[in-house]
Amino acid sequence: MNDIPDSTPVDLNKVYEESNIQEVLDQLDRELIGLKPVKSRIREIAALLLVDKLREQVQLRAQSPSLHMCFTGNPGTGKTTVAMRMAEILHRLGYVREGHVVAVTRDDLVGQYIGHTAPKTREVLKKAMGGVLFIDEAYYLYKPENERDYGAEAIEILLQVMENQREDLVVILAGYKDRMDRFFLSNPGMSSRIAHHIDFPDYTPDELLEIAKLMMAGLNYRFSPEGEKTFAEYIVKRMEMPNFANARSIRNALDRARLRQANRLFASHDKALTRQDLLTIEADDILASRVFTQSSNQ
Repeated sequence: MNDIPDSTPVDLNKVYEESNIQEVLDQLDRELIGLKPVKSRIREIAALLLVDKLREQVQLRAQSPSLHMCFTGNPGTGKTTVAMRMAEILHRLGYVREGHVVAVTRDDLVGQYIGHTAPKTREVLKKAMGGVLFIDEAYYLYKPENERDYGAEAIEILLQVMENQREDLVVILAGYKDRMDRFFLSNPGMSSRIAHHIDFPDYTPDELLEIAKLMMAGLNYRFSPEGEKTFAEYIVKRMEMPNFANARSIRNALDRARLRQANRLFASHDKALTRQDLLTIEADDILASRVFTQSSNQ
């Protein structure tokens, strides 16, 4: 029988400070521009887990909250980064033993012949135990049009582990929202085990420019004033083209701009270079992109 008075004080601030989760939340803010709805949901989940710890202290025990999640959104919107920070939060609050992330796709779980899928899936689950299993493009696990597909076997094993060992493993499914919605309609057992659905919005042009500048600073580069203006124009044009992948496309564009900068500097190797020359991306390094050359040919 519970003999702890309802008036018993609890120290939320102490639990909060001892967990050091603010350090992880601050890191998430530094790493990812924008994504306010996503960061808000992560803080809400952290608050739930903190309060759950306080409840244990005064014997208000309940079933551990289900922590399996679904991250939906287009490529390059930060899903993998948020999964890594979520694993750190879970570890610091004692909900997973190790806090590592094992990121996989269908090919890591599903075999190509009878008897191949179960050991592959169990091996991945063994590696992920004590942490987070992040399954990208999870809807590819289910291929109803192929009667000989073994994805259903992997799903069945995942369902069992998600239910029976949820205190030692958190599963995060990720992918495009419309495809994940269809996946859950076809797999109600999986849908019922996912407690948290978090949608990752696309970045705005201004946010993508800030992301570009953050990436550049991390590599010890910077835009010239004209280069920054030109890259802002690049972003708007690139967003209108096929296969745009948010921050991933920005990273690729910067890699190509660095390549062009190196070629430009090498072409003028008879001239003395300064440190500023080496760290500055100019407008010409961006204007040579096919995004501009294709537009001018239309």
